[in-house]
Order: sequence, then structure tokens, then C-alpha cells
Amino acid sequence: MTSSATVMMVDDHPLFRKGLKQLFAMEPSLELVAEASSGEEALELAKLHEPDLILLDLNMRGMDGLDTLRAMRAADVASRIVILTVSDNNADVVSCIRAGADGYLLKDMEPEDILDQVIQATHGKLAISQRLTEILASALRKPDNSGADTLSTLTSREYQILQLIADGLSNKLIARELDISDATVKVHVKHLLKKLGMRSRVEAAVWMVNQKRPESQNRSH
Repeated sequence: MTSSATVMMVDDHPLFRKGLKQLFAMEPSLELVAEASSGEEALELAKLHEPDLILLDLNMRGMDGLDTLRAMRAADVASRIVILTVSDNNADVVSCIRAGADGYLLKDMEPEDILDQVIQATHGKLAISQRLTEILASALRKPDNSGADTLSTLTSREYQILQLIADGLSNKLIARELDISDATVKVHVKHLLKKLGMRSRVEAAVWMVNQKRPESQNRSH
């Protein structure tokens, strides 16, 4: 039997946390292991529980979500972190993705859609509210001359993996697709993100989708 994915939620509104808890209770593939009402508390609980997924509110009193996200990544918290907030501000979306968030969801989504996106995120898929994808694509666009130059620094295997990340595949699915180990995929992802100067798979995926042109499909291997 497949074990449940562990989830921690971080939000300073008790009523919203209660609603999420009830939503997750109906889904056997998710197990809520911790909840925090502040960034400081979240940082400690993330280190203690090492959940598979952290749902993080952006607008919190004291240490806000972006500062919490940066602190978690600086502390090498390896959990997938998805922002769940009311803010659809372009700058907030881009700042969070660049700081290492694995997704960005809006609280005004239907509860069923939030649940579906959370489940997708635990499987390594990109979790982005639909209306934010265009914001990301335009905001993360690099100068025109940098795309081909940057892609040319990748090995053919890294390029292959980047394309699969852009298609929304998790490390596990990429490993299966290329017949290599999960650990090997992780190493390649780490290297290609470093070469691209990016912190998260989401940023790399959106950037790659934006770069796709006929000539990039005909690279020699």
C-alpha cells in the first residue's frame, strides 16, 4: 500500500487552517502532520517533521511568507513548498518562484481544485493557478539573446530532462522515462538549475516553455 504524502500548512488564520484540515481529511493520500500560524514556528516545524509538502500563506503578520520561504531554502528544507494565498500580484508570484517555491495557488480557487493541485504537487507536478501561468511566462522571460546561449551550456541529458520538467513530469516519472535512477535525475536537475541561474523547477519549466522554438527542437545530441 502506498504511504500518504505528509503535508504541513502555514497560515495565520485559524478558520482557513480548519477548512483545509477538513478538506485534507477526506483525502486518504494526504496526511496533515503539522500546522503553523507564523513563519518562525513554520521554520522549526519544517525541520522537525520534514514534510513532503508545505502549503505557505504569503501575507502573515511578522515574518511573511516570502521571508519564511527564503529562510526555509537557506536552511536546506527539502520539502516541496507551494504558496497558497489571496495575492495574485505579479511581483509576489515571480518573487516566490524565484525564491524557490514549487508552486503558487490562489485561495479563491474551488476547494476541489485546491485539493487536486495539492495532490498533483505531492507527485512532483507543477502547482500553478491557471490564470497565473501567463504572468509567469512573461515575467520570467529572459533577454532574447540569452535563451539559446544558456541552453547551449546544458549537456544533452540535462536538456532532455529540462524538456520533461517543462512537460510537468516529476523526478520519478523522468527517471522512468529515461531509464535512469531517481538519484541521477536529482543530480542533473541540480546542475541544470545552477547553469540556468534558477532556484526552482517551476521557474525552469516556465522559462523552458517560453524558449521553445523550432531551432531549439533540432539541437544536435
